[in-house]
Amino acid sequence: MTSAGAIVHQASAVAIAGRALLIEGPPGSGKSSLALALIDRGAGLIGDDAVELRNEGGVLRAAPPPNIAGLLEVRGVGLVRFPVAAPAPVALVLTLGGAPGERLPPRPLPSRRIAGVAVPVLAFDPGRIAPAQRAEQALALHGIVTNAPSLSAAPGREGR
Repeated sequence: MTSAGAIVHQASAVAIAGRALLIEGPPGSGKSSLALALIDRGAGLIGDDAVELRNEGGVLRAAPPPNIAGLLEVRGVGLVRFPVAAPAPVALVLTLGGAPGERLPPRPLPSRRIAGVAVPVLAFDPGRIAPAQRAEQALALHGIVTNAPSLSAAPGREGR
């Protein structure tokens, strides 16, 4: 069962080892900066400031919105073009700009239903120390994809 996609604003997404990491938060919270740092480590850009999400057979898939595909806003520089990553199943949502997350979050993480699919959500403060590496570790520890047994449980880095 495939449902029509919905464009979600104030969210960015990158693909890491075939799984999407959805980064959400208000303007200025660091979504694009975190996406850029992850791209520098080999992730692929799915979307910046907007992401198309759709339920495909019980799997939440992130895809680039056609009007801004491949564009990432680099604050103080402008719009920069990157190769577009293929749509990927959303494995984890990082929420930026809210209350700071716990030092050791609960396991399993709380989840949110998006387009009828439960996805784990982690309050994440990118901070100044190793934000991309910490985001990759969050995906490795907490990211899941329901109804997609063919995907590896451990993310690697794209292109490395």
